[in-house]
Amino acid sequence: MTGQLPHPMPPATSPAPPVPIPITGELDLHTFSPKDLGRLIPAYLAECQLRGIYTVRIVHGKGTGTLRTTVHALLARSPIVRGFTQAGEHSGGWGATIATLHTQPLPITPNPRLPT
Repeated sequence: MTGQLPHPMPPATSPAPPVPIPITGELDLHTFSPKDLGRLIPAYLAECQLRGIYTVRIVHGKGTGTLRTTVHALLARSPIVRGFTQAGEHSGGWGATIATLHTQPLPITPNPRLPT
């Protein structure tokens, strides 16, 4: 099964249309531009949740830790993420993060400051 997510490393001259990528519960960020992560990761997690995939492995690589920091910030802000942790030694260690998603979509609470 696939979902429509940002295209890996679009050409600099023109934006590429979204292309299907597999929704498997494992997202390897090595082929994506860092500027796309703010849309990519929330969209991927939402697709996983819709398909009943509640444990997601995000491979960000070891490097300098910049991508890991970005991934952790996005996961911490996401209402569908129940928690996240560094992957185990045999699952990527500090080069990957395991996110656990809520099994049910959270109810949307109206903002009392917005007009109805």
